[in-house]
Amino acid sequence: MADSVADGRTRVAWVSAIANIAAPTTTELNAGTLLTSFLTADGINGFQPDTASVDTSALDSTFNTKAPGRANYDNTMLRFKKQSGSDTIYNLLTYSTAGFVVIRRDVTSTTAWTVGDKVEVYPASCGEVRNLDPEPNSVHKYEVPTMITLAPNLRATVA
Repeated sequence: MADSVADGRTRVAWVSAIANIAAPTTTELNAGTLLTSFLTADGINGFQPDTASVDTSALDSTFNTKAPGRANYDNTMLRFKKQSGSDTIYNLLTYSTAGFVVIRRDVTSTTAWTVGDKVEVYPASCGEVRNLDPEPNSVHKYEVPTMITLAPNLRATVA
């Protein structure tokens, strides 16, 4: 089995409306806004769940047992390169804007959404933009906190 290289093989979009997050359609995804080219190389952050554990041990247990509890996404955000002039993404992802972050991995980022693609769909609402401090040898950057508002579908298939 070969390693799966991430470079150039991640596609990210902001989609305003998806009827079924287990099976977003190509029409819904194409109506969204592609974010990939505007994100920094480390621009998708926190889109990994933490799962709490539930203690299932009994009073007479001699070994601590656990079961999976609630999953949680904390500090999810998107980090962008600021665009000169009118920045479409900056103007789109404003405070309290609701939609969906859709991530497809392991397919060339320039490949169009295709029926059968495996995608992750995160229902989200935007927090207030954070303009990052300038730093040497860098572009201007900003972050948009993305609060996950419903349980995401990490194994959705494009319909």
